[in-house]
Amino acid sequence: MSKTGHIGVTTDNIFPIIKKFLYSDHEIFLREIVSNAVDATQKLKTYASVGEFKGELGELVVRVSVDKEAKTLTISDCGIGMTADEIERYINQIAFSSAEEFLEKHKNDANTIIGHFGLGFYSAFMVSKKVEIVTKSYKEGAVPMKWSCDGTPEYTLEETTKASRGTDIILYIDDENLEFLEEGRVIGLLKKYCKFLPIPIACGKVKEWKDGKEVETDKDNIINDTHPAWVKKPSELTDEDYIKFYHELYPHSEEPLFWIHLNVDYPFNLTGILYFPKVKNNIELQRNKIQLYCNQVFVTDSVEGIVPEFLTLLHGVIDSPDIPLNVSRSYLQSDSNVKKISNHITKKVADKLEEIFKT
Repeated sequence: MSKTGHIGVTTDNIFPIIKKFLYSDHEIFLREIVSNAVDATQKLKTYASVGEFKGELGELVVRVSVDKEAKTLTISDCGIGMTADEIERYINQIAFSSAEEFLEKHKNDANTIIGHFGLGFYSAFMVSKKVEIVTKSYKEGAVPMKWSCDGTPEYTLEETTKASRGTDIILYIDDENLEFLEEGRVIGLLKKYCKFLPIPIACGKVKEWKDGKEVETDKDNIINDTHPAWVKKPSELTDEDYIKFYHELYPHSEEPLFWIHLNVDYPFNLTGILYFPKVKNNIELQRNKIQLYCNQVFVTDSVEGIVPEFLTLLHGVIDSPDIPLNVSRSYLQSDSNVKKISNHITKKVADKLEEIFKT
């Protein structure tokens, strides 16, 4: 007997798996939702650059806000928004990513888009008892829509009111995760995962001391550096720029001995800056000093496999969309690119040491 068919996966079964097993750490939900907001904004910029969007871009900022009374955490963007049909396609179909369609059409902008798996949005349910989406598409005549789901396979989708283009993701934080209603905790996570995202991320207001106490100003508290040193060309940077970036990564550290600026686009994409710290006689090798990013999103500081064991005293940043990650972007998976990147880093360090030795 021979038979072909389709394996059935129901949302009743998949939701508990997403909530418990997809992500190793619940805090990653914020990285995923903010990354989606950045992607939506980057897409709008691309559409504007090719003439598909002719309106005013306005202030392109992703805003993260906490409402402790309502127990909500809201991530808002002024990106492309969604129509009802797009919500049906990209939200109601798990693991169907709008990024893949965008990349097919705009291949030249592939490196500006973070998400690919179509699962990041659902990480919100790890910390929320209900999630709402209020969105208005950039398309002319678009009707604002509101989507709501309490973590079961059932959802509601209805017309709503929203004056401006973009999307608000509203998370109703559950009682087990109230830490994510503390602004300080949220800002800490944004600085950890989103510190170098290419769109400004605002959370709260800048505070300053006045009359012996700390008061809020009207100025947005921007979390991130949208154009970090490693995405610039070496010719655009001075020694002072490299040292300033080093201290941004590692405050209170002594100046490094030297650094290597990585900038490769073939046969793999790799950018970054690696620093050789001052070595003391009683140095204790410190691991987890090199930070791995994927399109400016922090992934991990465990880079075994990419950086050889004997170079673990290096500090700095590596950014590559070609390093294979697991579906939750939490850790590395081995493939031929990892070996090539490791060999390239080793050669660059060896070349730099030889250059120093000869001078």
